[in-house]
Order: sequence, then structure tokens, then C-alpha cells
Amino acid sequence: MPDRDRELLAALLRGIEPEERPFRALAERFGTSEEAIVARIRRWLAEGLLTRFGPLFDIEKLGGAVTLCAMAVPPERFEAVAAAVGRHPEVAHNYERAHHLNMWFVVAAESRARIDAVIRAIERETGLAVLDLPKEREYFLEFVPEPP
Repeated sequence: MPDRDRELLAALLRGIEPEERPFRALAERFGTSEEAIVARIRRWLAEGLLTRFGPLFDIEKLGGAVTLCAMAVPPERFEAVAAAVGRHPEVAHNYERAHHLNMWFVVAAESRARIDAVIRAIERETGLAVLDLPKEREYFLEFVPEPP
């Protein structure tokens, strides 16, 4: 990735202000157009460099609840279980880890009671136990891509 793209990606990861033209300031800073910034983001999405681009809301500040979950899924069932978990709109994403707890996902909902109901439904649907790991403390990490 060219250094200028790394700088742009780092700026996007630090966040942009929610405003009518959110890419204007970035375009000025990088000496390009808003359209070029958007085109670059679309290219990164198409190439798989980014899997998602959009706002990240703090569900707890909005009155909701969130928890991290993990499951030990037999490898031969991984895809089917991932599909079952992903059908729940409260599941933000799920991903595989090289660990006996090989499936991890986040459940965000309007209440802790709704999270509990989603976890119970996933356990019923899959026949597998869900380890619920509610947040005890929040950490903020800044990701800045390393130059080559």
C-alpha cells in the first residue's frame, strides 16, 4: 500500500466528523477531491482491504447493551453455525480464531435481557454452548498501518 494510502486509512480509522460533507476536510488535507476519497474507499472494499466502512455507535451510550461471545465449534460445522449465528440481527459480526474457542461474535441489543434471549436462541439452534464475556472495562486502541 502506498504511503499516502496508509496515511488516508489511518485518518479514516481515527474517525471523521458526522457532517453533511464528511470527506471535504480529508480531501483538502490530502490535496484531492471528495469523489477521489470515496472512490478509494470503494476500491478498498472491492479489493477486500476493508470489509466494512461505516459508523460505529456506542450502543451503551444509546441505552442498549453489548457483549462478546465465544463458542467451540466443530470444524466441520463451522460454516453452518456461522450462518445460524449471523442470521440474528443483533450479531454485529462473527469471526474464526485458531483456538478451541474458534468462533467469536458480538451481540448488541436494546437490553441485557434481549442479549440473553439471543444467546439462548443461538444455543438452541446450534446445540452448542455460548460463552458470554460481558465488558468489564473499555480499552481504546488506535490502529495505524505500518509503512512497508
